[in-house]
Amino acid sequence: MQTISYTDSFLSILPPVIALLVALATRRVIIALSCGIITGALLLSNFSFLDSGIYLSQLAAGLAWDDGAPNWWNLQIIIFLLLLGAMTSLMTATGATTAFAEWAKKRIKTKRHATVTTALLSFVVFVDDYFHSLAVGSVARPLTDQVGVSRAKLAYLLDSTAAPMCVLMPLSSWGAYIIALVGGLLVTHNITDITPLAAFATMIPLNFYAVFALLMALVVAYFNINIGPMKQHERNAEKGQLFDESKGIPAGSVNHDFEADNGSPLGLVLPIAILTLVTFASFVVTGATALEEGQAFSLLAALENTDVTLSLVTGGVVGLLVSVGFAFKQQLSLSQLAHAIWVGIKAMSPAILILVFAWSISGVIGDMETGKYLASKLDGAISPAILPVLVFVLAGLMAFSTGTSWGTFGIMLPIAADMSVASDVSLILPMLSAVLAGAVFGDHCSPISDTTILSSTGAACHHIDHVATQLPYALLVAKISISCYLVMGMTGSVIASLAVGLLLFAITIATLYHRQQNSALALNSK
Repeated sequence: MQTISYTDSFLSILPPVIALLVALATRRVIIALSCGIITGALLLSNFSFLDSGIYLSQLAAGLAWDDGAPNWWNLQIIIFLLLLGAMTSLMTATGATTAFAEWAKKRIKTKRHATVTTALLSFVVFVDDYFHSLAVGSVARPLTDQVGVSRAKLAYLLDSTAAPMCVLMPLSSWGAYIIALVGGLLVTHNITDITPLAAFATMIPLNFYAVFALLMALVVAYFNINIGPMKQHERNAEKGQLFDESKGIPAGSVNHDFEADNGSPLGLVLPIAILTLVTFASFVVTGATALEEGQAFSLLAALENTDVTLSLVTGGVVGLLVSVGFAFKQQLSLSQLAHAIWVGIKAMSPAILILVFAWSISGVIGDMETGKYLASKLDGAISPAILPVLVFVLAGLMAFSTGTSWGTFGIMLPIAADMSVASDVSLILPMLSAVLAGAVFGDHCSPISDTTILSSTGAACHHIDHVATQLPYALLVAKISISCYLVMGMTGSVIASLAVGLLLFAITIATLYHRQQNSALALNSK
């Protein structure tokens, strides 16, 4: 059906704004997303209820079937979630989760050990953000649960190490995608003195938000720094309430009527390890298969062309088969096996529902052309010195509004390249880096981001609780990043920008730690 264009109208931002306001007011993400979707459908159809209904039906159908073919990206993400839910459930039913927790108790005895271990896993599992959040969540949850770390803190650690690590690593699905985009932009603007891979490597220290988000996660894990709503979640966790029980069981949680009492830690570690290896191998194989005829094989080229979701499903199937093998070893009956798999599938249904609604509102936002409207606000005479800051902020707003980092990359990277070439070509890499940083920042803050949703699921934390507790940390890192980009724009020095950022980061951490220590002393003296 024909829809109305809102490219030049502020009304294009209305659906995400309404969704955000309703989410904050009700703390019910499905209701909030529904309000945003319906608002967008009415606007696009000029408030025709019949046309709105047709639009919504087409939108829903497009989630599974698009352009005359199955929408494999969406379908395979859902299949992977179901596979991982079934696998996690089998780990619990076979006693592997309990056995792993008992094993960990002898080695990981404090919150610091558990949270630092979780944060450091980002340097091991960085090939894809979806995979990181769900796989690391499965491994880390027993560790953090047994020492009284809140699920909200776990979700923060998963989310704040997933995208930042992926966006900095060339050997990841993110890195390959970005290198491909940057390579095209270099060709477009006849920049031949640097290769796409070298440009990406040069941009790593300029991606200030990703760098300082990782540092913040490590420091928060080590010093147990809690700000904003996270304070209450951590106090509740110390009393044994790992999540807000008044809101029901969060997506990703698994409860069984039975559990084998002779489980092995290998029942958890081995399926996750094999899932990781098979997924990475599938990344390489599917990417190599997709190379053009005559194109030389390289790991980077393979990752650039890889089929991410098919690889995740392949790894998930093999991981589930390994878990089934452990179930037979533990002599679970067929009825117990089937029940455990069903419990795992059912545990993932809330996350899948939120994800489907998030994809739907992303489609509405795309049709409303919210990203193009926000990008158009950069037009006009602007001093080159503040361009990196403006690009960072706008990319953040776009990712926050649309819920997608990759979509923001696709829209904003060409705009940033055009602006830098038109004003000061030496700013092209800082400008492109600012886009990457802003997109990850906005993604971290957005309640409709699929990465945020999957981090909540991996931690078995209520989604809005994760959004609310992560936001203060993200904003702190964004403030530091803005200062870095201001220095970058004025001096053109990477060293000076990082030095200012590190100084501000150190002052921020010292202030937060000192304030937290004083609060603890005041409580102990009462």
